[in-house]
Amino acid sequence: MLNHDDHLRELAREVAQAKDVIYIGRGTGYPIALEGALKLKELSYIHAEGFPAGELKHGPIALIEEGVPVIVIAPSDHLFAKTASNMQEVIARGAHVVFLSDRAGIDQLGDIAAATIELPSVDPFVAPILYAIPVQLLAYHAAVIKGTDVDQPRNLAKSVTVE
Repeated sequence: MLNHDDHLRELAREVAQAKDVIYIGRGTGYPIALEGALKLKELSYIHAEGFPAGELKHGPIALIEEGVPVIVIAPSDHLFAKTASNMQEVIARGAHVVFLSDRAGIDQLGDIAAATIELPSVDPFVAPILYAIPVQLLAYHAAVIKGTDVDQPRNLAKSVTVE
C-alpha cells in the first residue's frame, strides 16, 4: 500500500483545493468512507462527508456537482455491482472520482474514474484495514499541501484528557 504514496500525494493536490469532498462505500466500505472523511476534516479542515453508497438518492446526490471529488471505496465483493452503479451516477453528474478497488474492480470500472488506486485482493475480513491506509494518507497529504499542522490539528484533544 505504501507504494502508492506518490500517487496519493498527487491526488491530494486536487483534494486540497476542494471546498467539499464526498466519500462513499457499501458494507465494510461505509465505515472506511466515514474514516476518510473524518481524517480529511481533522487534518486539512476541508468539509468532507462519508455516506453509504446505497443512500445517495436519499439526499447526498444533491451535493454532487461538476468537479467535486468523490472517493469511492469498492472492493470487488458481493456489493461491488451496486457500488459501481453509484459511482456511475456521480460521474454522470460531473464528480471527479477517485476509485479504490482491487485489480478485478479496476478491470471492470477503472477506465471511467478520474483516478484509481489499486489495492491487493484480500479476504473481506481484513479489507477494511487495508482500505483505511489510502484514505488516511490522502488526508495527510492534503493537509501537508495546505500547510496545516498534522501533528496538532486545531481544536482537537485526546479524549483521555478532556471530559
